[in-house]
Amino acid sequence: MDSLKSEIAEVAAALAVQEGLEYGAAKRRALKQLGLPGRTALPRNDEIEEAVLAYIALFCADTQPGELLALRRLALVWMERMAAFRPYLSGAVWRGTATRRSDIYIQLFCDDSKSAEISLIDHQVAYQPRTVTGFHGEAVEALSLSVFCPELKAEVGVHLLVYDLDDVRGALKRDTKGRLPRGDLGAVRHLLHDQAP
Repeated sequence: MDSLKSEIAEVAAALAVQEGLEYGAAKRRALKQLGLPGRTALPRNDEIEEAVLAYIALFCADTQPGELLALRRLALVWMERMAAFRPYLSGAVWRGTATRRSDIYIQLFCDDSKSAEISLIDHQVAYQPRTVTGFHGEAVEALSLSVFCPELKAEVGVHLLVYDLDDVRGALKRDTKGRLPRGDLGAVRHLLHDQAP
């Protein structure tokens, strides 16, 4: 990685950890922070992830594992609540790079796009609907919640991204390192079992 990309990756990594930004947003903010033009070549997500892991090892090694465990436990609670909609955990909580400032991203795959929203209404769960960019670059509806995490003693953003059932096949493509970019209920339970102290 050239020195400019390396510098962008380091700044983006700090933003991702300190502010809980996803990699795309962290890269854009890093460009602004460094005063670079918008057309500057950006580091790949795997390069950002390496920089995030280095940042965590240097500055958060004592707190991050416990914070990640708490976030994964909270994610599992919401995945179990939304089990009828084939939930998959993604983002920093799935990748293992989350800290207390990270939000939880759960992808739902529904026969009817309104069924997840109706379920939240039926259970009197307050949420904010919004549109986000999906894993294929398309517009996807997100149902965003603010949930209290007892282990962290703080509110955590939980975002339920609503996809069509047919999109589940695209959700299973591996990244450049051969890892799945998201995990279902069984995979998250396995992570928690492996991570438990």
